[in-house]
Amino acid sequence: MSAKPAVTLPILPGATLGILGGGQLGRLFTLAARSMGYKVIVLDPDAASPAGQMADVHLQTDYSDRTALQQLGAACAAVTTEFENVPAASLVELARHCRVSPDASAVTIVQDRSHEKSWLRDKGFATAPFALIDNEDALEAALATTGTPALLKVSRFGYDGKGQARVDTLDAARAAFREFGGQPCVLEGFVNLQCEVSVVLARPPRQRHSGYLHRSRTRVGAA
Repeated sequence: MSAKPAVTLPILPGATLGILGGGQLGRLFTLAARSMGYKVIVLDPDAASPAGQMADVHLQTDYSDRTALQQLGAACAAVTTEFENVPAASLVELARHCRVSPDASAVTIVQDRSHEKSWLRDKGFATAPFALIDNEDALEAALATTGTPALLKVSRFGYDGKGQARVDTLDAARAAFREFGGQPCVLEGFVNLQCEVSVVLARPPRQRHSGYLHRSRTRVGAA
């Protein structure tokens, strides 16, 4: 007989919510939460954090500061992250104290483009043609796979167009790879788009899996 899913009680107004990261999205979260009667604690190293300015408490310290993480986890009913570039180990530490969503396993995938692309491909999702680049010598064969023009993107810590370069030739790809310091990259081919769809997905908490809200932007190709 299979076990029944664990019951997760709703978090009601008056509770404290936490956020790792304090940018503009965190600010919107903070304003919405406080208007509904929640308290908010933001952990962000930036003294001028937009979310931190609106939060009840701003913990201005590194995302890996264990004392601050313990303080955050003890004070909050649940903690989320504003963006993917936070240490997964910090989410593991927080999960010892409170509900964390998304969990560390999900963040580990999405914060590394090479892992994310490979995960999607292995699960049967269609993607733009891509190749993983660990060294400069891999670029020639990769361009044969993706075609040109293509986008060279650093695997980690690139977002909102940062850590990306359009390349039309092998020489341009080599120059971009060197500019990125020779760090692991993903080379992506272009696709023809019919439209772009932005989707919000949510699922209820289930046993052994944290429920989470995920916003995804999907671009639909012509073919």
